[in-house]
Amino acid sequence: MTILRTPEERFKNIPEFSYQPNYLEVEDNDLGQLRLAYIDEGPKDAPVILCMHGEPSWSFLYRKMIPLFLDAGYRVIAPDLIGFGRSDKPADRNAYTYSKHVAWMTSWFKALELDEVTLVAQDWGGLIGLRMVAEMPDRFARVSLSNTGLPMGDIADVTDFINWRDFSQADETFDTGLIVNWFDKGVLSESEKDAYRAPFPSEEYKAGARQFPLIVPISPDQTGAADNRKAAEVLRQFEKPMLLCFSDGDPITKPWEKFFIEEVPGTKGQPHITLHGLHFIQEQDGERWASSVIDWIK
Repeated sequence: MTILRTPEERFKNIPEFSYQPNYLEVEDNDLGQLRLAYIDEGPKDAPVILCMHGEPSWSFLYRKMIPLFLDAGYRVIAPDLIGFGRSDKPADRNAYTYSKHVAWMTSWFKALELDEVTLVAQDWGGLIGLRMVAEMPDRFARVSLSNTGLPMGDIADVTDFINWRDFSQADETFDTGLIVNWFDKGVLSESEKDAYRAPFPSEEYKAGARQFPLIVPISPDQTGAADNRKAAEVLRQFEKPMLLCFSDGDPITKPWEKFFIEEVPGTKGQPHITLHGLHFIQEQDGERWASSVIDWIK
């Protein structure tokens, strides 16, 4: 299978994101070794904040939050999921499954020997990150979520998501810069839109971005739903603090928030806030999310 690697020159002149990438190889039984990119900033002995992005973004999404975490004295690690950012990109869409993404990120996480981690996650960062938490609850100190969930196929009305899924397959260009901008009320500059386009020089690089909407479990029998139900059972016993910072303008993920509020004990008594914006809240209200996490940890 062809494994693509975005040329590094595509990442020149990325605004407000001068962090040097680190790389780690993760093993896949079918694909061999895949190079996973991540940034790792701040004191190596400081408490870790792990920032996990989703679809179709990359770690650049956290550029407004990372400086606040660093100024507060934390070590910040932000990976690029396989298929995104500077990480390797299998060209075959069939390579992208929910279970593979969890396995890749779990392998990477264990290789870094991370412990007492604060997970900050949005979109697929939560879909994957929460599975990691369920598999390794002792490695995480706390979790903060925005606009994400653990879909088990139990949401009655998924019309908005199906519209997005249909668009992701039908749109000829699937311009990732425009997509992030649409879901952010058009607030991005041209250089910021170009930064979201940078990982994808051509259509063949977008296999993961195209495939992700298709593998979200929206029915109880869809692949991934049963594994998420098992993870949910672990989270129902998860008493470590969980801070919810969902936005007021994201109809797709809002119904998923109910599970955490009603069934995860770690959410009880926490200073949850509502952020103001659409789906990619890191762009519109990221600084407030970061400040809330910092205050919450302290």
